[in-house]
Amino acid sequence: MPKKKQVRRAGILMPISSLPSNYGIGTFGKAAEDFVDFLKKAGQSYWQILPLGPTSYGDSPYQSFSTYAGNPYFIDLDILIDEGLLTKEDIESYSFGKNNEYVDYEKIYNSRFKVLEKAYVNSGISQKGNVSGDASYIREYASFIKENAWWLDDYALFMALKNAHDGQSYSKWPDAERLRDSKTLEDLSDKYDDEIGFYKWQQFEFDRQWRKLKAYANKNGIEIIGDIPIYVAFDSADTWANPDLFQFDENNLPVAVAGCPPDAFSATGQLWGNPLYRWEYHKKTGYEWWMKRIKHCYKLYDVVRIDHFRGFDEYYSIPYGDPTAEFGHWEKGPGYDLFKAMKEKLGDLRVIAEDLGFLTPSVIKLVKRTGFPGMKILQFAFDSREESDYLPHNYPKNCIVYTGTHDNETTRGWYESCPVADRKFARKYLDIHTTKDIAWQFIRSALSSVADTAVIPMQDYLNLGDEARINTPSTLGNNWQWRMKSDALTDELAARIKDMSALYGRK
Repeated sequence: MPKKKQVRRAGILMPISSLPSNYGIGTFGKAAEDFVDFLKKAGQSYWQILPLGPTSYGDSPYQSFSTYAGNPYFIDLDILIDEGLLTKEDIESYSFGKNNEYVDYEKIYNSRFKVLEKAYVNSGISQKGNVSGDASYIREYASFIKENAWWLDDYALFMALKNAHDGQSYSKWPDAERLRDSKTLEDLSDKYDDEIGFYKWQQFEFDRQWRKLKAYANKNGIEIIGDIPIYVAFDSADTWANPDLFQFDENNLPVAVAGCPPDAFSATGQLWGNPLYRWEYHKKTGYEWWMKRIKHCYKLYDVVRIDHFRGFDEYYSIPYGDPTAEFGHWEKGPGYDLFKAMKEKLGDLRVIAEDLGFLTPSVIKLVKRTGFPGMKILQFAFDSREESDYLPHNYPKNCIVYTGTHDNETTRGWYESCPVADRKFARKYLDIHTTKDIAWQFIRSALSSVADTAVIPMQDYLNLGDEARINTPSTLGNNWQWRMKSDALTDELAARIKDMSALYGRK
């Protein structure tokens, strides 16, 4: 069979949380469909989003209570009104935050679940309220919880128990609950039956709304690029229900945790705190858990970006309890063996390898062997001290070029704050004569490059500064908050994006 000709494509990186809405955070509602319409008008092929999981401490989508569950904040309340599960009066008594340009997570946490519980009671599924629900809706719910019981039962019980313990990490629960004594869990499942049902219903409604939005995107020629973190959070249903998968001791506490070693950006390294995998166990099972996880991702997305791809080649192991990442060491990961199993069991899937940072020869070899495209970040190109693989003239075709990612400054913010020598190099390389619309001059370089795919953060198309930055790694507070103004998506902007994408063969 002849090899398929590579087609040049373009897309936009835009988190769901950053969409406009009346309820404090972006959702799967009308603004999401409007964004799909904008992508279509702008001649784009892809919408790249961040992980969709329920967020925990720090509000990071990369630290989720479950690798399978969806974030209930993204359930659109107007859709619930249209379905007859809520009224406008149900919502009006709650505050979701008054600033439409930033997410106020505390206000959302204190209001969203109360509103969703009203919808749950009104659905007729809850044991409370004596409400008679729509029969077809209830049948659909029953089918969903049966089909997803393999992960949903553990997740819903985990969340109900977290609430019972005032949100404490499961490592602080009584031993019988923490270590999953079967009789104890059976009794608690009966005790918290309706609350467990509430968490299952949230996942049902999340799935329902997301599938509808994804179908709308696909129908309009837009594919979704999803994002899968390599690691799961320690305080998650994944670790609680599957301790054998992780490097835990006899008390189900980590022996070592993940992070990055000290470098020029951080003298003490990055201590992420995620539990590390027991790779020899995964190999014995044929990587069964990973196959389930990846298969689940492709129910949600068309293409998957795997975060921290280097960790499959070698991972940095930090002793559990260390206050910094200074005294860790490198261990061998599963290497190509995992991806061989994936191709044999799941077929040829479209994957983007997040291969940023310091790359050893063995990582480069692994990425090449998988055939997955790696990432090129234009902001990384202009270190005036050295020749860089991130300069467009060094790109291979099989890569994805970005001006920046969710972890970077916006391009305008980077240009305004970078060292003078780097700025001078960027001006010379990109032939910059004016700083008006500076981000667009970087965008032009990305779109014109030989990279098969170019993905541009929405903030760069809007030429915004660092007030619109999504995340500053290794910091807490003021992250994951930026939201786009409701009037930002103009026809003029769509036309400009479409014209430039078409100019470089990406329409």
